[in-house]
Amino acid sequence: MRQSRPATLFGSGQAAEIAALVVEHGAELVVVDNALTPVQQSNLEKVFDTKVIDRTGLILEIFGERAATAEGRLQVELAHLDYQAGRLVRSWTHLERQRGGFGFLGGPGETQIEADRRMIRDRMARIRRELNQVTRTRGLHRERRKRAPWPVIALVGYTNAGKSTLFNRLTGADVVAQDLLFATLDPTMRAIRLPGIDKAILSDTVGFVSELPTQLIAAFRATLEEVVAADLILHVRDIAHPDSEAQRDDVLSVLTELGILGETDEDISPDEVSARPRILEVWNKIDLLDPHDVAGVAERAARTPDIALISAWTGEGVEGLVLAMRDRLANGLFRHSLVLDSADGAALAWLHEHGDVLETISDDMGRTVVDVCLSGAEFARFGSRFGGDDRREEGA
Repeated sequence: MRQSRPATLFGSGQAAEIAALVVEHGAELVVVDNALTPVQQSNLEKVFDTKVIDRTGLILEIFGERAATAEGRLQVELAHLDYQAGRLVRSWTHLERQRGGFGFLGGPGETQIEADRRMIRDRMARIRRELNQVTRTRGLHRERRKRAPWPVIALVGYTNAGKSTLFNRLTGADVVAQDLLFATLDPTMRAIRLPGIDKAILSDTVGFVSELPTQLIAAFRATLEEVVAADLILHVRDIAHPDSEAQRDDVLSVLTELGILGETDEDISPDEVSARPRILEVWNKIDLLDPHDVAGVAERAARTPDIALISAWTGEGVEGLVLAMRDRLANGLFRHSLVLDSADGAALAWLHEHGDVLETISDDMGRTVVDVCLSGAEFARFGSRFGGDDRREEGA
């Protein structure tokens, strides 16, 4: 097994081989699928005589291309500045120039590199203040949704797992859904209806990736707070991908870092994760499976509690997913048997709109008994608006 070198990461022989390939192919950029220290990056650029970026730099470049909103651009810029702050050690000719000091005994003043670092720190501080305002605004929106109250469902998963395609399928929206890494950077939220639940908020979030740079975790915390506050998390997995299990572990690692899972939760089995009330695994892209593999995957899903097997592209299995989402959120629903006047059509229509009406029976005395599942908040709203005789109540 090769040992990494502190100066260049690669050994001298391997570095020379790569340098020869750079010349042979006329490469203008070398991407290293590993984290590089500033010194390693600088030394490799001298050896290869071309620009070198590491894994983090590549992800930041992609994020910069994808960011569409002002908030997304701020988050990417903050991550870029954090990344570049420790890399002002390049062989730039101006970095050792000094600016004059102040006063009679002012000394040599600050070097250009110190001035650059100070400007970066000042800009990062301004961006953080702006993003803090975004965080406060999102917090107010979440509090408003809690008072409504509407449950929030967040889509999470490895990048390119099909989250935006599923989002469009469930909401009828036209969010960008392409075969691209990080096609979604900015959070998108839409209202949806589920059987028995008048309104829920579905949120599409940024895709995760293995070894997600710490700068991006910090910069996108305002966006990912929607996941932290969600009532239900749909973990969308590309079940047709050969590294689906490894991608699952990467997502759980990020959820652990966000505090959604405990410190040891990323080591638990898929059965235990799917049994958690807040997380539902969605095995997507079954349309891409080899026909001989579909039966085996379906058998695995059947053995694991609450796994939804779907194709967001074709719609196969999505109806079952919707019912599973309803069942998870229905933990707070209760069954009521309400006695209404048969002429009270407004109350009956309200129950059909806001609850899950199980049965309606009319008697000879002009009354209608309605068995309906309602949340506590919806039942309180019904009582304040229509009154009614609730004869019995039990968990839905």
